[in-house]
Amino acid sequence: MNASGQEVQLTSVAAVADGKTLLEHLGEGLAYWTRVLGTENPTTTLPVGAAAIVTLVVTVDEPADVPATIEHTIGVSLAQPEPPVLPATVSATMAPTTVQTRKPVTISPPLYGPNWVNSNGCCSMTPHRMAVGPINGQLLNGERFANDYEQLTSDGRLFNGDVRMLESYAYYGADVHAVADGPVVAVVDGRPQEIPGAPRSEQLLNQRGGNHIVQDIGGGNYAFYAHLKTGSITVEPGDQLTTGQTFGQVGNSGHTIGPHLHFEVMNAPDQLRANGLPFMFKSFRVDSRIVSQATLESLLFQTAGPAPLQPGFTASDPRDVMPLHLDVMTFPTG
Repeated sequence: MNASGQEVQLTSVAAVADGKTLLEHLGEGLAYWTRVLGTENPTTTLPVGAAAIVTLVVTVDEPADVPATIEHTIGVSLAQPEPPVLPATVSATMAPTTVQTRKPVTISPPLYGPNWVNSNGCCSMTPHRMAVGPINGQLLNGERFANDYEQLTSDGRLFNGDVRMLESYAYYGADVHAVADGPVVAVVDGRPQEIPGAPRSEQLLNQRGGNHIVQDIGGGNYAFYAHLKTGSITVEPGDQLTTGQTFGQVGNSGHTIGPHLHFEVMNAPDQLRANGLPFMFKSFRVDSRIVSQATLESLLFQTAGPAPLQPGFTASDPRDVMPLHLDVMTFPTG
């Protein structure tokens, strides 16, 4: 937060542990990961009174390399320095943060079949990563590790026909399956289906998930399945789901621009009052990866296709890992 009384430029942010720099962002790279609260544009400029969040995706080679604590070295420059009290540049190490040792839950995919695209997933600066909101005096982000799933056709398109007709999306109405055993703790149905690409109907904040269910999958983990097809939900709160059980269908209800399944794991049963948690799929196949987010967005509103895929991509069959943004995957049946 910039409480200096003048514009401030953020020049660097680094994650440091035991005297070793694990990650550092500078220049345009820093801007990519930085958002002033309430905005979506990359920036390193903090106006007077503004607060910003910098997302750090820190990786290590081995589990044994995960530090117990991470500190943060932050560099800024001032538009109107007044040395010695306010020097032109300042660097300080602060905010020691204890690294969680909680292991991500391992679950089954919520969908079956080929060509499912993970859009807005980990760990790029997607709308999910930027969905930080003030709730009851806290900044929370239930969507931090959320995935949106659309399915490409065999010729690499998201739809064929009229972009605004739900029937143009072959995966509209696809079955959604429980990712683990556990009881249903919340259900919303009866919300209307939105017209793809059209202005959304008026919605309260707690209606953004549209038709959805929340499932307690144990260990403080709650699965959130959103934007389901109206009338497709077959369970009620208190019902016990088993892994793979069908309980609803992919739809286009709530805060959405086209049919998809929004899926996430969170640390509380209310999506607005939760933080997102990482999770791992037991098994799936990564067949390819879409070239860019811009490419994916263009597919949502035009029939130009097929989707350009990254050249030279090597398919793999990972186990117990999290799918990544823009992965094109086959999920095992059953």
